[in-house]
Amino acid sequence: MCGIVGYVGDRQACPILLKGLHRLEYRGYDSAGVAMVNAGGQLNVYKCKGKVSALEEYLDGKDASGSIGIAHTRWATHGIPDNVNAHPHYSQSGKIALIHNGIIENYRVLKDALEMNGYKFRSETDSEVLVNLIECIRDNSGCSLAEAVRMALGKVIGAYAIAVIEEGNTDEIIAARQSSPMVIGLGKGEFFISSDAASIIDYTNDFVYVNDGEVAIVNRHEPLKIVNLENKETQIKVTKLDLSISQLEKGGYPHFMLKEIFEQPETLMDCIRGRIDPVSCDVTLSGVKLNRDRFLKARRIIFVACGTSWHASLIGEHLIEDLCRIPCEVEYASEFRYRNPVINPDDVVIAVSQSGETADTLAAIRIARKAGAFVYGICNVVGSSIARETDSGSYIHVGPEIGVASTKAFTGQVTVMAMLALVLGKEKGTLDEGRYHELAKGILELPERIRDVLSNNSLIENLARTFTYAHNFMYLGRGYNYPVALEGALKLKEISYIHAEGLPAAEMKHGPIALIDIELPIVVLATSEHIHEKIITNIEEIKARGGRIISVITRGDSQIKALSDWSIEVPPMAAELMPVVASIPLQLLAYHVAVNKGRNVDQPRNLAKSVTVE
Repeated sequence: MCGIVGYVGDRQACPILLKGLHRLEYRGYDSAGVAMVNAGGQLNVYKCKGKVSALEEYLDGKDASGSIGIAHTRWATHGIPDNVNAHPHYSQSGKIALIHNGIIENYRVLKDALEMNGYKFRSETDSEVLVNLIECIRDNSGCSLAEAVRMALGKVIGAYAIAVIEEGNTDEIIAARQSSPMVIGLGKGEFFISSDAASIIDYTNDFVYVNDGEVAIVNRHEPLKIVNLENKETQIKVTKLDLSISQLEKGGYPHFMLKEIFEQPETLMDCIRGRIDPVSCDVTLSGVKLNRDRFLKARRIIFVACGTSWHASLIGEHLIEDLCRIPCEVEYASEFRYRNPVINPDDVVIAVSQSGETADTLAAIRIARKAGAFVYGICNVVGSSIARETDSGSYIHVGPEIGVASTKAFTGQVTVMAMLALVLGKEKGTLDEGRYHELAKGILELPERIRDVLSNNSLIENLARTFTYAHNFMYLGRGYNYPVALEGALKLKEISYIHAEGLPAAEMKHGPIALIDIELPIVVLATSEHIHEKIITNIEEIKARGGRIISVITRGDSQIKALSDWSIEVPPMAAELMPVVASIPLQLLAYHVAVNKGRNVDQPRNLAKSVTVE
């Protein structure tokens, strides 16, 4: 979950590295550091606790020259965030520097062996063990740095994306990956290395995605060379990315999260474009069309995901079972990978991840493929590991999501799942033509419906002031809105640090009702028409115990509005699509409560955007 960036070429490396780190702070912001080799061959390492801005201050007046360098922003795994545990780590001699994203699982065994050979360690990290292992191998064999890295990685168990430079070498970076993202940008006489192409898109549109078990020799004077751990050269595939720089800037908004909430009408248009004919309302997903038989013959569909993607998958389960009549299960990828799941060759596994790099989801994909299942990916990042390791899939096309708390990715995922359910329902004959076109037309209308909801921003901002000092929240929903309640609670927890719980409304009586008093705000998703009376009963039960109700209601619902202490109206929408619309006010509520509490909305404590380690 850390961010790594590297540069070698004719420009000064430090400004490029720092700019890249700022773009990667969503991956970690406990500490940051840079290492450069100056024109005289001296290796300089500078690092400190805190954000990249603290590193910039620390660099003032120091020798940060050199046209080759590596940099890192950390999300702590081994060792507390401090100046010593910050990356880059350098070898005992001080001649080799390394940055690392991932976890070396057998670092303790390696560390014990190195200590027996006289090595001493400054930090508590697993990463320092790796850089000393590289030095030990090199000293004992006299091999090149690239060979030492390759041989060291042959002894490592775990996940890594690393970049390594050495004293006296102003031309070459050695990089490698295993279960952790890495991309190399190609320029004219220069190379860029990163854990996310978005951080280096200013400089190039040509990228090479490094695969698991590969080592890249990145030399400014030579063509890029990539070998596997057996030292066999692998084929290089260059991918062109079309990514706008403006997508990576705040665009006048105070936070990326607010920008991304307000982008959703446009991002959903991008998600839908080319997939639903605006005249005929026919839906086409090429990934489903090309694999029609695998879907139609599926005995079962299993969603694997984590966090917000898991909530979106719960809606996907509801959609597919409702419209396609295919049995579905939704699994936490982190549990799926360790519980010996029963997977059959006629199962379809749908892996859902915004980044396409989620470690647990990638592991689940590999288990599913090994069992012979057909694996379909739903992700956002073009060229990501999930996009490359699945049999087929659909991008959500919502653009880079920088805010740690996911917003537009959630609505994009649900929209793709709705389109997938429509395509399958039509192909299987479980969805009549009229309902099919009605829902397709509803998807086309989603951007305008979201604009409508966003016009309530000032109302929600004022409402949020009332709850700035609440200690707990409860979110209730039924049917399609139950996962929305879970997602709303997660958003509030993530960025305001207020404890919140999402529940099926009918389950309230089975224990959680004991929590209700005048101090507990309760958000009720009350848009469902077919169980309207049951929702009213839930609200009455809450009111009888002094609970305070914030309801999200369909416009014109005077009955629930009269029962609520506060209400937020959303435009009418088919129940199958209401989660996309109903999630917007909950995103805004969480955002404004967090801002009122003075939280760092884009970079909440202890969290990182992409969970690329276990």
